[in-house]
Amino acid sequence: MAIDHIPFHRAVIDDEDIDAVVETLRTGWITTGPKVSEFEHAFAEKLGARHAVGVSSCTAAMHLAVASLGLKPGDEVITTPYTFVATSEAIIYQGARPVFVDVRPDDANIDVDLIEAAITDRTVGIMPVHIAGLPARMDRISEISAEHGLWVVEDCAHSVETRLMGRPTGTWGDAGAFSFYATKNMTTAEGGMLITDDSDLADRARQRSLHGMSRDAWKRYTNAGSWYYEITVQGYKYNMTDVLAALGLAQLRRLDEWHTIRSRHADTFTTAFREHSGLIVPDVPDAVTTSWHLYPLRLRLDALRIDRAQFVEELRARGIGTSVHFIPLHLHPFYQEQFGYRPGDFPVAERFYEAEISLPLYPALMPNELERIVASVIELADANLM
Repeated sequence: MAIDHIPFHRAVIDDEDIDAVVETLRTGWITTGPKVSEFEHAFAEKLGARHAVGVSSCTAAMHLAVASLGLKPGDEVITTPYTFVATSEAIIYQGARPVFVDVRPDDANIDVDLIEAAITDRTVGIMPVHIAGLPARMDRISEISAEHGLWVVEDCAHSVETRLMGRPTGTWGDAGAFSFYATKNMTTAEGGMLITDDSDLADRARQRSLHGMSRDAWKRYTNAGSWYYEITVQGYKYNMTDVLAALGLAQLRRLDEWHTIRSRHADTFTTAFREHSGLIVPDVPDAVTTSWHLYPLRLRLDALRIDRAQFVEELRARGIGTSVHFIPLHLHPFYQEQFGYRPGDFPVAERFYEAEISLPLYPALMPNELERIVASVIELADANLM
């Protein structure tokens, strides 16, 4: 008998989303226009930021941020190896060098106690990443950056609802970059947002997001615009479209509701797994509200007769999709060949990676599916205890 598959992710797209997109299509304005502006204002208000710039991806948002902050060849930016490749790509696009420091063993976020030792006379900025929705120590990072005159760009791809001491991620540094990719807590299919309180930075990023033109396409093709434009800065094709923004606005309205559901699912996992001698659950400090973008369960490998790869395969055989976040960047051939990183350079990141499994966690997860996931994980862990 075939086993019903529980996918790692299932996006919530309902009639409200579809109607919003169809309505925008019928207006005839489908590229960058009034819906993008509306989405930018709504998102900025939600996060308590002065400015938001809608773009084609979180990668684009990070690249625009560092480019607009003046990152240039030969500069160094301190970041973490425990992230998706996009974080360091934004640095490399500018000809700069990503300087990795190891992570904390409890949450895989950048270890702030190691940052100052990595600062050189070429260091210009810090790019922390809020892994799985648990925030990096932005209070301490803010102190370090101020002391050494460094800018800070936050990778908030996982942390749209995350707060540290009541303050949203993305608002601690000079800029924050958010993702609306298909698997994120809210989606525009592909897309991202840059937020900042710096008006000049927002203007520079917005101009660079559409080829460096002095007037964007919306203004050029309306009665208020002009056919004439100038290219005044190096630019890119990173603009968001009204079609995607319409979907984003519809999703944003339900973000709080979905966060409540995610949190409830995460509590179910934590209650079930917390006391198991073969499992380690995520730790959420008192001062933190996490987005619960991921549920990063870890195996106590010294207590089990099974490794992470086998555990993933056994869950797959039971019809449960999982993922792994992340393969540390210094283990990839490009970073070894280009920057000389080697296995063993960041042992805490490697240990976290070797033990981590991301379980399905999304609002569309049904109660019977949640029960199956819990039962399967417990059954596997019990059967393989030493």
